[in-house]
Amino acid sequence: MDKSVFKILIVILLALIAFRPLNAEAQESETVSLSSLVMPAGIDSLFVSQLTVEDYLEAAEQAEGSTFGYTNLGLCNITDANNLNIRSIAAADGRIVGKLPRNAACEVMFEEGEWSFIVSGNVEGFVKTEFLSTGFAAIRRAEELATLVAVVTTDSLKVREEANTDCEIITQVPRGEVLEIEEILENGWVMISLDAEFAYVSGEYVEIKYDLRTAITMTELLYGEGVSDIRVDVCEYAKKFLGNPYVWGGTSLTKGADCSGFVQSVFRNFGVRLPRSSVQQAGVGTKISLSDIKAGDLIFYARGGRIDHVAIYIGGGQVIHASTARTGIRISRYNYRTPHAIRRVLYD
Repeated sequence: MDKSVFKILIVILLALIAFRPLNAEAQESETVSLSSLVMPAGIDSLFVSQLTVEDYLEAAEQAEGSTFGYTNLGLCNITDANNLNIRSIAAADGRIVGKLPRNAACEVMFEEGEWSFIVSGNVEGFVKTEFLSTGFAAIRRAEELATLVAVVTTDSLKVREEANTDCEIITQVPRGEVLEIEEILENGWVMISLDAEFAYVSGEYVEIKYDLRTAITMTELLYGEGVSDIRVDVCEYAKKFLGNPYVWGGTSLTKGADCSGFVQSVFRNFGVRLPRSSVQQAGVGTKISLSDIKAGDLIFYARGGRIDHVAIYIGGGQVIHASTARTGIRISRYNYRTPHAIRRVLYD
């Protein structure tokens, strides 16, 4: 709702309250019953049955400008790169503390010259104001970008082949994982997109909400100690394509790739030739355990015991992979699905 319209509605409501005769009991308690007031459409949901005038003003203040949980929404509108640097101070030479992907959301806290101090996900810092959309433009754009997601609320959620507990368990995902919703079913189950394939979870163990992308922390971009230059180079190169599109059967790092096409093309740049499919890629290199994993190793995921997805481990418990048409190339926790196998194709 436009802010000016919202303010007008609040003023009208308060005027109704001010001029409505109060009985003695109401005058004593300084409260007004809403049961006999006709409320403008969409306003009644903001209030409970008995509120003081101060309560109305507080509710109005909290609701005004709120969009998908943001009261002063900013969207990254950078066009010549995939990510906007978030810095520790309002200066071009400030330490980079995170990355704000294109079209990702943030809370704009205040401005300092040409810079804005923002909070996005687990990152806070300064970005150039010129690369943010705010106000009405940001709200309209957010309405186009927000997607319906399911956030896992249990320690380990079973993802199933069908919408019932009698069918096969595909994998398990940890608490806090954000799943893409395709459809909410009448039986209480939720159809999700799991690396470009459909699967199902029980709605009892997820929180369903609209979501906007947020910033990437520098922790998500670390590799760990003792990692060779070639491994760092592979991971850095792969991250250049964050946010680029997922295209089934594609191998282009800029125009679109699927999971195995992305991995194949990244490693080809370093002279490592890999087969085309994830199943074939799982047959090359050396099998290693999770305890021995290093940045640049490959993690494979399976459905029904058959490998159907591959990602590059980038350290810090994170992988980069071409996930779905909606998210494109993204960074996820390594255990956003249960890992099936790990292979090493880089030797240093």
